[in-house]
Amino acid sequence: MYSIREYPLQQGALEIAYIEEYFNEFPTRKSANHIVDRLQDREAQILMAEDSLADDPTTVVPVSYKVSHELRSEEADPKLADLVDRLSDVVEFDGRKILYNWLGATRLDWRGKGHFRALTEEQEVWAVAQGYEEVIVKTKNRYYDMRGTLDSLQFNVIKVEPALDPLDSKVYLSKKLGQAVLDAHRGRRVLTRG
Repeated sequence: MYSIREYPLQQGALEIAYIEEYFNEFPTRKSANHIVDRLQDREAQILMAEDSLADDPTTVVPVSYKVSHELRSEEADPKLADLVDRLSDVVEFDGRKILYNWLGATRLDWRGKGHFRALTEEQEVWAVAQGYEEVIVKTKNRYYDMRGTLDSLQFNVIKVEPALDPLDSKVYLSKKLGQAVLDAHRGRRVLTRG
């Protein structure tokens, strides 16, 4: 059984900014203000998986997180507008709700235990209920673990943007959402609202 907590925006932004410092291997960290600025005027979800420490079962810690938000055909934020432009040849935005997996990570010592899968399944339940038809993820070629995880979660590569260093090539993945996706879920989860 996986324990997942869904956070409201302000509290979730603080939690994510704090834990990114401890178990995210990406070179840049998002501040709570940056997270709030990105999410405040759009539909979004902040999820965190928690588990007990092996040597102290009474202590529960965050082990994985996922932040996703609506991606619109017309975006005012320059980074999101650029993302939509880059995907316009492979994703149909008009008349469809598209979800973007913006942030996410699992602590190195907790990987391979199903927490990220549980977060993804919970996100998909929420996304389908909100009317989303597709979820998009962007990563770099160098993040082999992430690419492998997305593969096991049945995300499909929809675009690759080569870079001079192949490890820096951007990889865009997508998963169509619907009842069949929900029927394929394997994990048992308990959701708590933060």
